[in-house]
Amino acid sequence: MHQSDDISVSGDLCLANAQLVLHDQTLTGAITIEKGVISEIIEGDHVPTGAIDCIGDLVMPGLVELHTDNLERHMEPRPEVDWPYLPALIAHDAELTSVGITTVFDALRAGSIHSGKGRYTDYARAVADELLAARAQGAFKISHFLHLRAEVCSETLLEELARFTPDDRVGIVSIMDHTPGQRQFRDLSALRTYVAKKRGMDDNDFSEHVANLKRLRSEFGQKHEKGAVAEAARLGAVLASHDDTTRDHVVTSHNNGVGFAEFPTTLEAAEACRDHGIAVMMGAPNVIRGGSHSGNVAAMDLAKADLLDIISSDYVPGGLLMSAFQIAGAWKNLPRAIATVTRSPAVAAGLTDRGSLQKGLRGDVLRVRTVKDTPVLKGVWVMGGRVG
Repeated sequence: MHQSDDISVSGDLCLANAQLVLHDQTLTGAITIEKGVISEIIEGDHVPTGAIDCIGDLVMPGLVELHTDNLERHMEPRPEVDWPYLPALIAHDAELTSVGITTVFDALRAGSIHSGKGRYTDYARAVADELLAARAQGAFKISHFLHLRAEVCSETLLEELARFTPDDRVGIVSIMDHTPGQRQFRDLSALRTYVAKKRGMDDNDFSEHVANLKRLRSEFGQKHEKGAVAEAARLGAVLASHDDTTRDHVVTSHNNGVGFAEFPTTLEAAEACRDHGIAVMMGAPNVIRGGSHSGNVAAMDLAKADLLDIISSDYVPGGLLMSAFQIAGAWKNLPRAIATVTRSPAVAAGLTDRGSLQKGLRGDVLRVRTVKDTPVLKGVWVMGGRVG
């Protein structure tokens, strides 16, 4: 996977008199970035000439986001309202920058439904083309990769995945099975609320939608799942599972070669992931709200059981940094909690050049001040260049 070649301008920077959040400790010191790369970390409160005095603020790695639906929100700001792709991408990039995300895997749905209720059209390839062209022209402030959400309950999944190549910066392929009555939507009332508000379905529409999804799962499910595993390998992407609920689900994920599990819905599934060496990712909204909006396992319960490895902002970009600080309170360990939004997602995605304050890694860093235990972002740098 291409790594440090996505930002054309890099800078020199020294942040001093800071509380540096390293992978295993927090210490008072200074960090120097030269030509976009961390060149030195020294201990002490001395402020060298030309350095920025952080007056004791925290300095930590830039956040790494593996699964966000935020781009889709900019592409469809209201139901049935389509927004041009390039302006949506630029607004999305600016929003993520403003909350400290310096690397993002933009989640795009692959797999469309052209018949029945709940239709979804093919858009992933077209958006990817706009994203890659914009990146090549230096339109973005932060580093963008692609995350293809492979929808098993669809009609055209494999055809859409086949349009991508190993040169398309597809870093993650996740297998999505949204068959009603299982995984995320074991409770059909939660699904009814979701689609009624998002798609304006009445009871008859909803019944038809459920029946259609179940038909698609029966007709294409096994073929699509097997094909998505093969396509991830062809693209050189990390494979992720989604909404694993039972131990059997996790065993299947393990056999498929899954590297991390997105949003397991039960304690049983999270424990099985740990047993099989699969990293567990949960959503920041779940952490901050104290539970899942779908009635599934609470992320904080997994954290307290030492079953949480990675946090994703999911559908609220601003929740990523805040959730890490809430986890830090539960663990009484800030470096470990910050790793859930920096080092651990970078490792899970196969990015070896970022995610930690360490000599030789990318100079993607944040300056953060806490106000009543709430993190307030004071500065964002990508490869030593200030972007926020």
